Amino acid sequence: MQFQIGSVTIPNQTVLGPMAGVTDLPFRLLCQEMGAGLTVSEMISAKALIFHNAKTEELMQTRAKERPYSLQIFGHEPEVMAEAVELLQDKPFDILDINMGCPVPKVVNNGEGSALMKDPTLIEKIVAACAQHTPRPVTVKMRLGFDKEHINVVDCAKAAEAGGAKAIAVHGRTRSQLYRGEADWQPIVDVVKAVKIPVIGNGDVKNGPSARRLLQESGCAAVMIARAADGNPWIFREVVHYLETGQESEKPSNKEIIAMIRRHAALTEEIKGEKRGILEMRRHAACYLQGFPGASHLRQEINQVTTFRELDALLAREFPYA
Repeated sequence: MQFQIGSVTIPNQTVLGPMAGVTDLPFRLLCQEMGAGLTVSEMISAKALIFHNAKTEELMQTRAKERPYSLQIFGHEPEVMAEAVELLQDKPFDILDINMGCPVPKVVNNGEGSALMKDPTLIEKIVAACAQHTPRPVTVKMRLGFDKEHINVVDCAKAAEAGGAKAIAVHGRTRSQLYRGEADWQPIVDVVKAVKIPVIGNGDVKNGPSARRLLQESGCAAVMIARAADGNPWIFREVVHYLETGQESEKPSNKEIIAMIRRHAALTEEIKGEKRGILEMRRHAACYLQGFPGASHLRQEINQVTTFRELDALLAREFPYA
């Protein structure tokens, strides 16, 4: 079932969550091919945009077929965020997302990411500054609060809505939890009741049944899937199928997994070149092979390859049936 974020139609109720070092263009393209309704870039520094950082340009890479596509930025100064958004006017994306959930110390210690949840007033100012400088819908990704003593996601969500946000994604953990423990979905329910814009639920969605459960229990418009998609882009195919039919689909075969590694490697080589691409592909390949017999040994071998040809030869040797 599709839903709307402002003027943008999302074809189904799944969103690929942004992950630094993971959700680059090759991975996003594969997740979209597998059924992700919306893809989101790795987070991009507003200040880096202003200083025309070369790596930032690479993070913004997309392709015409990657639609709808959301570009995520982060920062803590409304005027800097506004200037960065102005510089994005001619970039090809559909939605502008603001990160207010990143728990990484170097981001938080700079007053960015989930640190912004300490000040709902600042949240409203940042969202308003961005919304006033782009015709595209502005969305926000946040957590439940900074820690369990300060679960203020409802106030923060209201502030984002007041600033002009068209949707909010809520991760059911606090900043202090990082990615530990179980996600708490009850505050997502509270946010759904408190705002009039779509809410995207995030946290512990690992398959079709958990996706449906979050949708039903919270009333959210869609689910965001992040870590469960790492090495497993098929999860979007599985979730969409389950939401449409109530039936679980078959897991990808080993042959299909090896074929996906090769496809991922080819895209990475094409987009990033061999020198850098193979270093990044090592990590992705190891994730795909988790759960395989001898995965630990395979990971060690993968970490030694220096070319895509070597990676392909290793796969051919270990998996001749594929």
